[in-house]
Amino acid sequence: MKPLVTLKAVAVPFDAVNMDTDQILPARYLRKPRGPDYHTYLFHDLRYIDSGGERGEFILNQPPYRDARIIVGNRNFGCGSSREAAVFALDANDIRAVIAPSFGDIFHNNCFKNGVLPIRLDEARCAALRAQLHENPGAEMIVDLEARRITAPNGATHEFEVSEFRRRCLMQGLDDIGLTLEHEEAMNTFEADYRREMSWLYPEQGES
Repeated sequence: MKPLVTLKAVAVPFDAVNMDTDQILPARYLRKPRGPDYHTYLFHDLRYIDSGGERGEFILNQPPYRDARIIVGNRNFGCGSSREAAVFALDANDIRAVIAPSFGDIFHNNCFKNGVLPIRLDEARCAALRAQLHENPGAEMIVDLEARRITAPNGATHEFEVSEFRRRCLMQGLDDIGLTLEHEEAMNTFEADYRREMSWLYPEQGES
């Protein structure tokens, strides 16, 4: 996955409480391959009318927010069913950070595993950030993972907590496979030793 160290980008406010994973990625798209159209599945039923046209009132369809890479949400963001594809859809839209007072537990974990940083801030600070973004459409925020700090549109800074393990994985772009491959040399040594010690399990090609 792509490393994340410092992100300076347009942020978009989502005021809805309990934004569930079926709203983030409707269930009928769960079996779709992660191809060039995957970004269109994000918030699909909120974003598009039945004929395929855009809903002008939906915030990501509004010009100042089209290129947003940071979401500032409300309570219980990503609740609902445990679909990792909801985070795939965020990633397909290059959304790398979601800030909210609370998250669905499984969604929160899936974010870390797929290169999206979920940041918990209290309700008052999230509400203040969303208000600034509504007042200044297209405003940028800075997420500094190395310093564990957010810079708001008005220049105020907010510290956030993230475990050192999660921080390192995101900064180095390590998913579960990448973490495993950090031990590739040791695994290769073990396999070679095992093959030598248990050679009877590995007959030469052509032997019965």
